[in-house]
Amino acid sequence: MDDASDEYYKEKLRMTPRVFMEIVEALSPLLQRRVTFYRVPLQPNHIITYALYRWASGETYESSTSSFGIGRASGLIAVEDVTRALLRVYNDKIVWPTGIRRTLVLRAFEAKGFPNCYGCIDCTHVYVDKPAKAPLENYFDRKHRFSVVAQVVVDLDLRITDIFVGYPGSCHDIRVLQLSSLWARAEEGDLFRGAPVVLPFGVTTHGYILGDNGYPPLEWIVVPYGGTDQIPDEERFDNKPKVARGAVERAFGRLNGMWRLFLRIHKTNMDTLPQKFQAVCILHNILLDAGMKFDDNLLWEVDANGVRRGVDLGLDHPPHPIAENFNRPRALALREALAERMKHA
Repeated sequence: MDDASDEYYKEKLRMTPRVFMEIVEALSPLLQRRVTFYRVPLQPNHIITYALYRWASGETYESSTSSFGIGRASGLIAVEDVTRALLRVYNDKIVWPTGIRRTLVLRAFEAKGFPNCYGCIDCTHVYVDKPAKAPLENYFDRKHRFSVVAQVVVDLDLRITDIFVGYPGSCHDIRVLQLSSLWARAEEGDLFRGAPVVLPFGVTTHGYILGDNGYPPLEWIVVPYGGTDQIPDEERFDNKPKVARGAVERAFGRLNGMWRLFLRIHKTNMDTLPQKFQAVCILHNILLDAGMKFDDNLLWEVDANGVRRGVDLGLDHPPHPIAENFNRPRALALREALAERMKHA
């Protein structure tokens, strides 16, 4: 492949030719069974190229199919086929850290002041056109747009370790959390199984993740103190998560910037949107593993007036901290112990 070819792959498909061919080789056995279902026989690499280009460019089916020689109906089938194949072949790409990977994640967070921390959690909104045959008020979010909520946990390498997507945009982050498998697994003790760490005041933790003030403090979610009139210990503590949780915004920037369809308002099948978003999260991790660098220019766009501005990553920061009635004594004790530890670090 020459340099021009490399640039084409990076610009149009967000990856190098080598990574693309590895994906084609992995997905082809599943896609070859489906080629006869298209109006015109298509090769697996053609089908994969189309799906990746649509996700990366954000073009509509009407505008993108013509340049690929694929009809709209075939385009719909192609994207769904590639989505299913990615979820089946790469189902191990989004997994909770265990073994050596867990050790690396814990060491990275400990260096930031958070021993036994497994990641950072946040939600982003995937903007969609007005859903058909669905209660519109359910999808109308606080920014007065129609959207679907995606809850993601990432580590400091920006790798996605848990995802839960599909609830309407009006659903609060807390409700999404409570409905997710992450909540069930954490409450049952299935996630944080590493060796316990003893903190000041005799507090012991088996593990936790970092959240913003849109989440309640729990035994396994540590959130900032918040507020404006803070004592020095609280201010010191709140500054630490900001640094660590920067990984969430960088991950969403990379995810939405590279796969721009999920950054823009678009028509979609609400039943298959969660699977498609999970598919691009898998691609996100594949490209991280391959050492694919992110082009910061993807975080900028030119609006209708010709003004260059930062793209909307779909983050919805809470206007004020969650009410204290969500607090649990052990959750508050964990935060106090971490704050005390930082005083002497």
